[in-house]
Amino acid sequence: MYNILVCDDEKDIVSALKIYLEPEGYRVLEAYNGQEALDILDREQVHLILLDIMMPKMDGISTVSKLREYSNVPVILLTAKSEDTDKVLGLNIGADDYITKPFNPLEVLARVRSQLRRYMRLGGSSSGESTLNIGGLSLDDGSKDVTVDGEPVSLTPTEYEILKLLMNNPGRVFSPREIYKLVWKDEPYGAESTVAVHIRHLREKVEINPAEPRYIKAVWGQGYKMERGKKNEKS
Repeated sequence: MYNILVCDDEKDIVSALKIYLEPEGYRVLEAYNGQEALDILDREQVHLILLDIMMPKMDGISTVSKLREYSNVPVILLTAKSEDTDKVLGLNIGADDYITKPFNPLEVLARVRSQLRRYMRLGGSSSGESTLNIGGLSLDDGSKDVTVDGEPVSLTPTEYEILKLLMNNPGRVFSPREIYKLVWKDEPYGAESTVAVHIRHLREKVEINPAEPRYIKAVWGQGYKMERGKKNEKS
């Protein structure tokens, strides 16, 4: 059973999400501000967080920022249409996805399932998987370890899946819509801004100089690709 933490200062929204999630077999943990959510994370195993942005005491942005200091648990932001700037900021500091209020129950469930699949794949450990190497960038899909010039890099599940997609297809250009469909397993509404934020965050972790990337290149008007390096192999 997966534990999902729902955090929103509106109790009706928490109750509604609980009604959607519990019949699907999820255990729902409830919090009404960011500090309560962090307190629950200290004592409970949580597999995914549905997190409101605008809350008292500690808002969603501050909560994600604090959470990413020690955890890669997936975070789906719950946002209002008027919160576009906060939405982008949340993605930039480590949130994985967002749902705009008022939300459709089927959309909530689809996004929850997608993030959980990605998180559990990242957390799994299976033998015999390949290691991808491009230049000084290495991704071991068995241990789920990523290193840059031998130094370990901590990625969120979404960042890991984007990097894996690009490293598996060096030189191929993927549009933001293609990346969104392949990684999020969802229709690419708003794909351009969402993917751009995750690419920027990924570059900050794997590039020596994100402004002049060695690996993840933008192709103007088309999308992104993994640059072919001197070493480009699976082992």
